Amino acid sequence: MRLETAIRTVTSKGEKAFIPYVMGGDGGIDQLPEILSFLAESGATAIEVGVPFSDPVADGPVIQEAGLRALEANVGLKDVLEAVRVARQTVDVPVVLMTYLNPIFRYGLTAFLATCREVGVDGLIIPDLPLEQSEQFFEQEDKSDIALVQLVSLTSPMERIQKIADKSEGFLYAVTVNGTTGGQTTFDTALEDHLANIAANSPVPVLAGFGISTPEHVKQLSRPVSGVIVGSKIVDLLHQNDRETIQQLMAARLAATPSH
Repeated sequence: MRLETAIRTVTSKGEKAFIPYVMGGDGGIDQLPEILSFLAESGATAIEVGVPFSDPVADGPVIQEAGLRALEANVGLKDVLEAVRVARQTVDVPVVLMTYLNPIFRYGLTAFLATCREVGVDGLIIPDLPLEQSEQFFEQEDKSDIALVQLVSLTSPMERIQKIADKSEGFLYAVTVNGTTGGQTTFDTALEDHLANIAANSPVPVLAGFGISTPEHVKQLSRPVSGVIVGSKIVDLLHQNDRETIQQLMAARLAATPSH
């Protein structure tokens, strides 16, 4: 799959993957293609695009507020998909759509997957779709070219993590905090050991995400895994129109020590 290949291509050079998250429609849906181009040009390995939703259980305050701004501008799943289609004229890196189940149900699963394929979506993250239900959910569908990324929490036992890792496609999303997304001040070394353990037992690349907000975080949490996902901080910096700091965050992945 394109998503996993992109990550492995970066790590094979001794570098770390960096996946920024943006909320589709925050600042206007017409801005999204240009934002995706900027992130791709700044070194994003892939880009995660959020779909605005009224009840985002995994999102912290910054992303919730961005989602509300997008919803107030009447941005929905269809609008985000169309913006990805436009972005594909200039953006080559994989695009991962982060959405909840409800918008997919409303769109229609078969039609949704067909449109994802048509506009160039490479992967899906669906936080409210547990592993067991995901197999059932996609049972009748051909999604062979669209990676379904699974998440593992800090509290998951290793047996559960192994089961999820074996089924994850593209990469395995290792959540680094208990709770919702948002900036952290510090991460302890026990977390690095935990991430290294997950990486040692995962057949797909492992990326760490949630709470990563500084270049130091990027360097620290990239070391034991294949890279990081940064969401709330990117969303906040885009809202402030501070693109220079975004580029500094993304450049920090190059300073991370390669994992062994």
